[in-house]
Amino acid sequence: MSSQFESVFDHQIISSSSFLPVLWPLLSARAMATALSSPLSFAFPRCSTPRVLSSLRTKLSVASLSINASSSPAPPQHSIPEVVVTRERGKNGKLIDALGVHGVSCLELPLIQQEQGPDFQRLSSVLSETKFDWIIITSPEAASVFLDAWRAAGNPRVKIGVVGSGTASIFEDVNHSSPAIEVAFVPSKATGKVLASELPRCGDENCTVLYPASAKASNGVEEGLLSRGFHVTRLNTYTTVPVHHVDQEILKVALAAPVIAVASPSAIRSWVEIISSVGLWNNAVVCIGETTGLAAKQMGLQKVYYPENPGIEGWARCILDALLVHLQSQEVLRR
Repeated sequence: MSSQFESVFDHQIISSSSFLPVLWPLLSARAMATALSSPLSFAFPRCSTPRVLSSLRTKLSVASLSINASSSPAPPQHSIPEVVVTRERGKNGKLIDALGVHGVSCLELPLIQQEQGPDFQRLSSVLSETKFDWIIITSPEAASVFLDAWRAAGNPRVKIGVVGSGTASIFEDVNHSSPAIEVAFVPSKATGKVLASELPRCGDENCTVLYPASAKASNGVEEGLLSRGFHVTRLNTYTTVPVHHVDQEILKVALAAPVIAVASPSAIRSWVEIISSVGLWNNAVVCIGETTGLAAKQMGLQKVYYPENPGIEGWARCILDALLVHLQSQEVLRR
């Protein structure tokens, strides 16, 4: 087997063991051993996925043309998207662009929408009246809500810890225009648990933290900080709810796509509710990170992929892997 398949991918992939025969030609001896010892987890090569994906697409396209030439016409292959992206409209652009580099077609189907939380109105007054040693932000959505309140409070000087690069990117433009915001900490792994365990303390003094968050976020971050002696003020500044209406024609197309990409447990819950009313659906779910991935597993979804570190790059790479599995299974069925 070529050495290009010897490296093991840097993210966990959870899938049905029934896919192992399909994947066998792509797995190194090391990865095969992993798959055999843990049938619900296996890994892929880091650099080969886009190239193999392109090769399989070409092969299947040629096979499809050959079949169509000798049988009744089939619907055009491009009429079904490869990936359904589900963030709020206007927030899917970076992922669509990252996938577009590899020729992946996407359909935008927002599953959730954002609303003000019970503490939204308090945030700006708290920022203007109280100084905190740290303000921690654990999602791009929380960052956007925070910035609105920060501006309303008169741009006070603040020191911020963010969960990862995706959240940090929301502050980039502001950092260039205002020295009042300092993004001073990013944990070694982009999860709330690691952020809470690694956030630097302020010497022996009482260290105060403001935590503006989604009303649906768990208590894990604040409990982790409290256990280390931080004084935490949590404000539930926003929440997410399912979209009020899903176009049924668009939904039919989305259900046929081999991959759906989700960025939050709320989106997972919305999707599970949708598919529970349409019958059997067992395609791949690719999550932005571990928290969403574990939520998907807990809700009974079987083919769940997620990167070790949340972010667009790792998310897109996982999506390519899910498509690779799908195309490999198609190739096996055509033999």
